[in-house]
Amino acid sequence: MRRVADGSPGERTPPDGEPRPPRRARLASRAVGGGTRAVRGGVGLLRHKVRAGELGSLPVVLVLAVVWITFQSLNENYLSPRNLSNLCVDIVGTGLIAVGIVFVLLIGELDLSVGSISGLAAAVFAVLNVNHGVPEWLALVVGVLTGTVAGTVQGFSIARTRVPAFVVTLAGLLTWNGLMLAVLGDSGTVNLDEDGLVADLTGYYFTQDAVAYALAGAATAAVFLVADRDRRRRLSVGMPHRSLPAVTARTGVTAVVAFGTAYLLNRFQGLPLALLIFLVTVAGLDVLLRRTHYGRQVYALGGSIEAARRASLSVLRVQTAVLAVSGTMAAIGGLFLASRITSVSQSSGSGVLLVNAIAAAVIGGTSLFGGRGTTWSAVLGMLVIQSIASGMAITDTPPALQFVITGGVLFAAVVIDALSRHSQEAHGRA
Repeated sequence: MRRVADGSPGERTPPDGEPRPPRRARLASRAVGGGTRAVRGGVGLLRHKVRAGELGSLPVVLVLAVVWITFQSLNENYLSPRNLSNLCVDIVGTGLIAVGIVFVLLIGELDLSVGSISGLAAAVFAVLNVNHGVPEWLALVVGVLTGTVAGTVQGFSIARTRVPAFVVTLAGLLTWNGLMLAVLGDSGTVNLDEDGLVADLTGYYFTQDAVAYALAGAATAAVFLVADRDRRRRLSVGMPHRSLPAVTARTGVTAVVAFGTAYLLNRFQGLPLALLIFLVTVAGLDVLLRRTHYGRQVYALGGSIEAARRASLSVLRVQTAVLAVSGTMAAIGGLFLASRITSVSQSSGSGVLLVNAIAAAVIGGTSLFGGRGTTWSAVLGMLVIQSIASGMAITDTPPALQFVITGGVLFAAVVIDALSRHSQEAHGRA
């Protein structure tokens, strides 16, 4: 070891004779430099994604954060466990319908009949169970199948006649609404059993704290295992892949959200059964879309229907299946909406339900041009819409303003979607 001027052991002396900083200071400097480079790299990657139109869910997350911060500043009870628990239940009915809309948007079409189908399914269930004494479970199955059949008929008609889905489902909107009125008959309103199976869909809570935390842990573990498996598979064949730190960071964010939500829900009544069913359904359909041959066909059809035909893809089968999924999800959503108010009436499935379902899918990030989006898009979009509605209610804001704000958010989402597509086309990715 070289010695400093006084002859005592010390740090190495650089050629110019100036003493070097201590080892600990050098390590700290390197750490800071590495962190700076990582931040610069992250900022550069974000700029590249923005220019390429690959924004993902970032805009909707920012909007949701702004909505929550704004209403929390106006009323300190907005983010209370009670209000957030009610919010988690309120998003389920319309959110399930929006998930079905995502499937239709992915193939570049639009389903205007989901509101009427949801009302028809709820009416069929109510009349069979209450008026005719059919067991709840059987009436529920028949109600869901009613939506499946309605969606299948529309999908087959669209694929076989090549009439735009907008026209076919607009006709369906009127047809299914008329059938709902006929099923309900002169009474117009059917009250459901408040202690029955359907009422429990939105009225039952898992009061044990362990249930919510176990679900949060399972979700976190699933996110890590799926992401790491995908990383390893891509790495083995030399494809672009996420780094292990990126996978870990993503898992960490999921853990914070999952366990934070579990903690807040447990401070009120516990985990709502409706939220559990919603999340499991969304996750299952996400796997169907992104991990199966059927899902790849849906995305391919949304990319280019003509290219899909030339690739020998069965357009008839895929379009029919997609509309069948949409009808099924509309029926399930309609039953959850009926469960929330424990009744079915002539106004079921009407009002702003259709607009909110479509808006939720689009605001969440599903492209109107087809080929881009996930089932989780509906969850994020529905969170934004219902958060605005909840904030308006808790701050006694005029309802008219809710439509203005929701319309503004929807318009912004459509503009971002269009600009994103133009950017992708400019970079040869659309």
